[in-house]
Amino acid sequence: MTYQAPYKDMQLLVAQAYQQHGLDKLESLEGFDTDLANAVMEEAAKFASGVLAPLNQVGDVQGCRFEEGKVITPDGWKDAYRQFSESGWIGLALPEAFGGQGLPKYIAQPVNEMWLSANLAFVMFQALAQGGSEILLKFASESLQARYLPNIVSGAWSVTMALTEPNAGSDLGALTTKALAQDDGTYKIKGQKIFITYGDHDLTDNIAHLVMARTPDAPAGSRGISLFIVPKYRVNPDGSIGGFNDVCCTGIEHKMGLHGSPTCSISYGEKDECVGELVGELNQGLMAMFVLMNEARLSCGLQGVALGELGYQSALEYAKERTQGTNEKGERVAIIEHPDVKRMLLDMRSETFALRSLGYQIAAQIDLADSNQNTALHARIALLTPIFKAFATERANVMAGQVVQVFGGMGFVEETGVAQIMRDARITTIYEGTTGIQARDLLMRKVRGDNGQALSTLLDDIDDQAKDLVADSDLTGIAHETRHVVTTMRQLLDTYLLTKQDDLTALHGISVPFLEAMGTLCCAWQLMNTLALMTESDEIDKAYHRNLIAMAQFYGAFRLPAAMAALQTVKLDALGLKAFVFDA
Repeated sequence: MTYQAPYKDMQLLVAQAYQQHGLDKLESLEGFDTDLANAVMEEAAKFASGVLAPLNQVGDVQGCRFEEGKVITPDGWKDAYRQFSESGWIGLALPEAFGGQGLPKYIAQPVNEMWLSANLAFVMFQALAQGGSEILLKFASESLQARYLPNIVSGAWSVTMALTEPNAGSDLGALTTKALAQDDGTYKIKGQKIFITYGDHDLTDNIAHLVMARTPDAPAGSRGISLFIVPKYRVNPDGSIGGFNDVCCTGIEHKMGLHGSPTCSISYGEKDECVGELVGELNQGLMAMFVLMNEARLSCGLQGVALGELGYQSALEYAKERTQGTNEKGERVAIIEHPDVKRMLLDMRSETFALRSLGYQIAAQIDLADSNQNTALHARIALLTPIFKAFATERANVMAGQVVQVFGGMGFVEETGVAQIMRDARITTIYEGTTGIQARDLLMRKVRGDNGQALSTLLDDIDDQAKDLVADSDLTGIAHETRHVVTTMRQLLDTYLLTKQDDLTALHGISVPFLEAMGTLCCAWQLMNTLALMTESDEIDKAYHRNLIAMAQFYGAFRLPAAMAALQTVKLDALGLKAFVFDA
């Protein structure tokens, strides 16, 4: 099977996000209308299916190699990267002043999804380039911007996010990489980082590492972290490449999935000759890195959508072709005629569609937020980010399992390619913050942190949406169930989630079920929102419209009740979690 971009879905959801958030009225986005979005998507779809998709299995089978201190990418990677950068795709949403195309997020989002579906391992550098550039734009000096950004935007150089150390993962305050100030204003960097995506490779002339480190007199913990840009090869004042900067790859990980993406261990300053430059202010590195982390987390959520779509397309094609069993007339039928196969396919279809819609809505909200300082809008984006990251990736893993199930025994065979989807999906719930970390961030920072204001506003919007559709005979089921979930969520917010102060262990213990409930609720909301925004003027055929209604009905019956089950878990206050003794 060759991946084909779900263009009809994308076109509809992009147009709706554009109109719903009034992007057509923003002076800063003049000329960036849906006609342009459609043209860009069409070109991206061709590149995704024609160049990237054929290399997906190649990357999985060959993987990267580490030979004589060098990382060698799979066959075809170099040429694909050359085409990718020469076509300007790396700078799609980056400023024109540095060579980018300056397109808004709402256009970049579907394009990124296509690439992620076509070849996730290959395009993982894209989010790093985008996030790294945004860090430099916001925090770096003009000198650093002038030397680094044109090369990053063009794709001549790549970017890494160097946080994790052998003894410092999610607990960044424990990192030990050192930065020693020099007389010329630079810093000597010394330390080791692990799990660095595209930490070394043969695709670009230079690699700019964004390294978290601490100076000798820095405060303990996360308050003492600073951010430095540390190139593999030193960068001269005019932006040209200088000598080697004592940045060495010491090995690559042999992973369950994403074989085509090199995950590296990097040594900085093994010979005490590694030089970095400060980005932003001393001891404020975590603030800067959050820019990249948020970008990466939204990208992870989109990865979940992309893998869900790839899996659905594979399963659908196989289900139409695979003959097994008979119908009531005794005729041999394709397995797509079996109700349980239909259930799995529609589960994938509805949830991928809903999560895609959520991702596109967030992208449009970011575009809108960039044009004003609306505090409520920024709070809404912050609230939805951990939900989208964690729920989309968790559901991608469930969907990957469903794909294998549809294929049956052939799904367990590597040659079909669907096992790769399952292996590639597994990491998405882990990197850029595990599901548990996202859930804790959601509940403790985003909900309790503002006394539930952002969540209450979101619940009001969802309830209003459902209330408007209760009278619709086609959608009354999902509308009623949605309002039931909202009411229960509000009750828990007032009686438990905001008021419980004495037992943080219990709150942390129920944070994942709470996030699961929010994710399911948001999916129902997006399905209803899509149908509510459709008008007679939309160029949507009737069969497609009927299928959207059927998807919403299915989600209300088969998936939305899971939100109530998750909230029941929340009500039970982590019962048994503290009492159980694992070594008893």
